[in-house]
Amino acid sequence: MTRVLYPGSFDPITKGHMNIIEQASELFDEIIIAVMLNPLKKSQLFNLEERMEIIRDLYQNIGVVSGTGLAADIALLYECKAIIRGLRSLRDFDYEISLQQLNRETSHNKINTICLFADKEYQFVSSSMVKELFNLNKDISKYVHPSVEKKMLYKKRSLVK
Repeated sequence: MTRVLYPGSFDPITKGHMNIIEQASELFDEIIIAVMLNPLKKSQLFNLEERMEIIRDLYQNIGVVSGTGLAADIALLYECKAIIRGLRSLRDFDYEISLQQLNRETSHNKINTICLFADKEYQFVSSSMVKELFNLNKDISKYVHPSVEKKMLYKKRSLVK
């Protein structure tokens, strides 16, 4: 059984993330989504628990865990063979090479990184872009699942009160 880890902040999970999950589902027996807490990201729409709940609602058949630190450590903890990463651009590629080397070294060569390319309609979609459009009251329905958009609207209303 081949188990892989898909780490990310997923704040919010986008159709681009979902596209990578769908691709990975066709290639691997089991995917574990690791919702990572990234202290370097300043603007947070959903807290860790909310992000995990949203993903669990979308994917009842996929494990969802939270994590901090190195993705390689979480991959080893859950006995994953590899880490899945989504690529959108050359800038992503440069960043992912650094992460791949770090994860490989810190796991003592036990964890590989497998990069999947997002389909063309999602190559420019990022959580940051979605949040920016959302804060400007623009339509985000092309970029997030309807249930995610609904939770974003609910969150926005609760913050305004």
